[in-house]
Amino acid sequence: MRKMEGNFAFVLYLLAATAGLAVSLFVSISYGAKDLTLSTVWSGVFHYNPDITSHQIVHDIRLPRILGAALVGMAFAVAGAIMQGVTRNPMADTGILGVNAGSTFVVVLCFAFLPNLSYSVLIVFSFLGAALTTVMILALGSLSPGRLNALHLTIAGAVVAAILHSFSTGIAIYFALSQDLAFWYAGGVAGVTWEHLRVLAPIIILAIVWAVSMGRSISFLSLGEETAMNLGLRVQYVRIMGLTIVVLLAGASVSVAGAVGFVGLIVPHIARKLIGVDYRKIIPLSAILGAILLIWADFAARMVNPPREFALGAMVSLVGVPFFLYLARKERRSL
Repeated sequence: MRKMEGNFAFVLYLLAATAGLAVSLFVSISYGAKDLTLSTVWSGVFHYNPDITSHQIVHDIRLPRILGAALVGMAFAVAGAIMQGVTRNPMADTGILGVNAGSTFVVVLCFAFLPNLSYSVLIVFSFLGAALTTVMILALGSLSPGRLNALHLTIAGAVVAAILHSFSTGIAIYFALSQDLAFWYAGGVAGVTWEHLRVLAPIIILAIVWAVSMGRSISFLSLGEETAMNLGLRVQYVRIMGLTIVVLLAGASVSVAGAVGFVGLIVPHIARKLIGVDYRKIIPLSAILGAILLIWADFAARMVNPPREFALGAMVSLVGVPFFLYLARKERRSL
């Protein structure tokens, strides 16, 4: 009976979140430097005429940007949820643990030494940066006395992120790339095009489907290694597969939107608060809530002082930094 009630609540939350996502998409497309009516948005999306200026605004500028924000929000939220599950670190996030910094560092190297790369190739290098950084963080965290735990991972991630950020800044200054890379540091989806989405969408959607299929195993692993092994789980296999999904999601997202942090920290905690600790439910709900969060963050970034824009990463940080400090204080009390 309790299980049925839990499933019913999950379906309700999922439907409510989906409706919220639809409303968020409509509002974000409709309002900006030039406000558009519902009929204009509808015709611009479903009956596109390239000769009509308002249709160009909807189809060529706002729609790819907003869909990009939704996809990136989904990716970072799901990546954060998986990291929190497989590492048992409630403060895990691709930004906080330095994975985003690794992708950004490799993107900086590409800008400096391989400036004419296509987006498809750039995204591969971004994956590589995320993967190498993940391995580096796990290795560095494992060097600490005792078993690898949440505190060790957080410290290792902060150290790696600081080092890579310093290297990225130094390379950008030496090669006069500071202006070109300002977007990657601040984060944003203003430059997302349909070409980006054709590469980005399949990767993120397939990675999220893969993550959902692993939800049961991640739930067991989040209970602790010994418990998971007693339940017959192949712990190392699940951890490697989980971190592979994180690399795919973080690498794809950073390559198009820059280093947007805290989405993967905030959203899984909200999802967990709403529907419990089952990752079969946390992951899909986190994906939708992450999309909503980044759509509204991008909307706020556009509307603060139009037509100028505020940095998307900074908008998310306004919520993320206090949330991180709250979690850090809570975890310190539990030690």
